[in-house]
Amino acid sequence: MSLPNCPKCQSAYTYEDGALLVCPECAHEWQEDEAETQSLSLIKDANGNVLNDGDSVTVIKDLKIKGSSSVVKVGTKVKSIRLVPDASDGHDIDCKIDGIGQIKLKSEFVKKA
Repeated sequence: MSLPNCPKCQSAYTYEDGALLVCPECAHEWQEDEAETQSLSLIKDANGNVLNDGDSVTVIKDLKIKGSSSVVKVGTKVKSIRLVPDASDGHDIDCKIDGIGQIKLKSEFVKKA
């Protein structure tokens, strides 16, 4: 029987500990059926539309950038997003915005364009 890779860090060195699967590299613990649910989780925009890698989105709220005086203005269009489904801090969109650079956004502050 082959055990699944860790859903958090993709390590192949997982092992069973009772009813749980454990990753020795990142110490993540999960049940086997949780891994399937996490991989199938969908990221949705503020209107409930499912987002995919490569989509274009529009920012629906002025967003201050932490550690900077810059602001991402409402209506800013972001092209070619990359989804990060296992983001622990809620920033599940990785993208590049002209004039600002590489940034992570929360899907609740964007709508599909």
